[in-house]
Amino acid sequence: MSESIEEVTRFEPVPDPRPFDEPWPEMVWPIPADTELTGTSVLLTPLDPAADTADLFRALDHDEVWAHVPWRPSDPDEFRTHLEARCALPDWQVWTVRTRATISGVPAGTVVGVTAYLAVSARDAALEIGFTLYDPQVWATTVNPEAKLLLLEFAFEKLNVGRVQLKTDVRNHRSQQAIARLGARYEGVLRRNFRRSDGTIRDSVQFSIIAEDWPETRARLTARL
Repeated sequence: MSESIEEVTRFEPVPDPRPFDEPWPEMVWPIPADTELTGTSVLLTPLDPAADTADLFRALDHDEVWAHVPWRPSDPDEFRTHLEARCALPDWQVWTVRTRATISGVPAGTVVGVTAYLAVSARDAALEIGFTLYDPQVWATTVNPEAKLLLLEFAFEKLNVGRVQLKTDVRNHRSQQAIARLGARYEGVLRRNFRRSDGTIRDSVQFSIIAEDWPETRARLTARL
């Protein structure tokens, strides 16, 4: 007997994982302007487009860095204009990433990348970590896991965030694997999410870490470092 249309299309409702939730504390936002996140091998400081753009452009001026990013600056002036616009957004906090030790031949004190809190919703105690770009010399080193540890620690333990999401191009397998290694949980694919620089529309693979996950994620990242 063939299935009825109702049987084929019926969706099984998702159960509430926290049916007896207590009200969540207010999220702290914006971040004080002089905030710095200091680790063993990296230092994250609020990005200053006037002071940081030239060094960032040199660090990121590699084809592989921009392969899955929907835009690439042609020169430092264009990059500075773009960074100034990002820094001016009320739901963004952009960070410059510097080394604090020699890593993969890169001396301490070198600008090696950029990352950001974005899509911040203080009302919902949620944010996204993204706009993460690094000099290829520090790929597969301690730079990204320690930077993520600092960002997650600050978000969950200082800002009262309950959810951090991360997403990447469905074609960016390296990024998906890196996010999964952080301990983030795969949530699904946002289909036809936004346009790439070549005009095609990308699907975005979405992950998240929530407050209940944070102790295990913190232990995993700490063990990696």
